[in-house]
Amino acid sequence: MAILGIDIGGSGVKGAPVDTVRGELLSERIRIPTPQPSDVASVVAAVAEVAGQFGDYERVGITFPGVVVDGVTRTAANVDKSWLDAPAARLFSERLGKPVSVLNDADAAGVAEVAFGAGLDQRGLVMMLTFGTGIGSALFLDGTLVPNTEFGHLELGGEDAELRASDRAREQEDLSWEDWAERVQAYLRHVEMLLSPRLFIVGGGVSKKADKWLPLLDVRTPIVPATLLNNAGIIGAAVTAEQAAGHPGAVPVEADRPGVVGAAVGDRKS
Repeated sequence: MAILGIDIGGSGVKGAPVDTVRGELLSERIRIPTPQPSDVASVVAAVAEVAGQFGDYERVGITFPGVVVDGVTRTAANVDKSWLDAPAARLFSERLGKPVSVLNDADAAGVAEVAFGAGLDQRGLVMMLTFGTGIGSALFLDGTLVPNTEFGHLELGGEDAELRASDRAREQEDLSWEDWAERVQAYLRHVEMLLSPRLFIVGGGVSKKADKWLPLLDVRTPIVPATLLNNAGIIGAAVTAEQAAGHPGAVPVEADRPGVVGAAVGDRKS
C-alpha cells in the first residue's frame, strides 16, 4: 500500500500518495483551503477530508508550520494558538486510523530536496528556506537533518525576519520584485554570517517565480531554486513516515531526532 503525504500550509492543506523510492506523487494532489480559524479540530478535520479522497494507504506523513517534538506541536506562529503543545501525531492517528508521523513543514520540504532534488549528493552544511506565509528553514549537515531550526524568526531590521521577507510580506506590502529581493538579500547575508552554509535551496510558492528575483540577489553562498516546488512537503512527509516504519519500537515521529531522517536520505543517495 502507498504512503500518504499531507502538507498543512498557512493557506492550503494538500496531499497525495507518494512513491517514496522515486520521490514522485502517485496521483494528482488534492488541495483544500486551510480552515479559518485554523484551530486543532478544524485542521484535523481538513486533513481527514484530504486523506479521504484517496484509497487505502499504509501510513501517513503530515507537515506542520511550526516546531514539532515527539509528535507534539510546540509553536504556532502561523496557525491558531490552540496548536501550542497539541499531541498532533496522536490526534491525526486517531482520526485517520493509521500510524502518523508529523514534522515541521520546512524540514519535510528539505528532506525531499536532499533525497531527490536540488540537495541530492550535496555535502557540508546545506540550508533549505521556504518563502511563503512565513519563512521556513531546514538545515542539513552531510545529508542529516538538524530539525526545527526556525531561522525564519531571526531578527531583521528590528523585527521578525518573516514579517519583512516572507512572500506574504511581499504581497501585503505590494512590493516590487526588486524591493522584496533587497529584503531577502539582507536576510540571507545575516544567515551567511551566522552559519556559512555551502548551499541555499529556496522553496515555497515563490520558487516558481525564481527567475524574477534570484538573479537580483548578491550573496556569497550558491543559491538554487527547489526542484520539487510545491510537492516537496508532501514527498518529504511521506519519506519521513516510511522511515518511521523502520523503527517499530519508536515514537511515531522520527523527524525530531537528529540522524534518523538523515539516514533515510543517505540511503537514497547510494
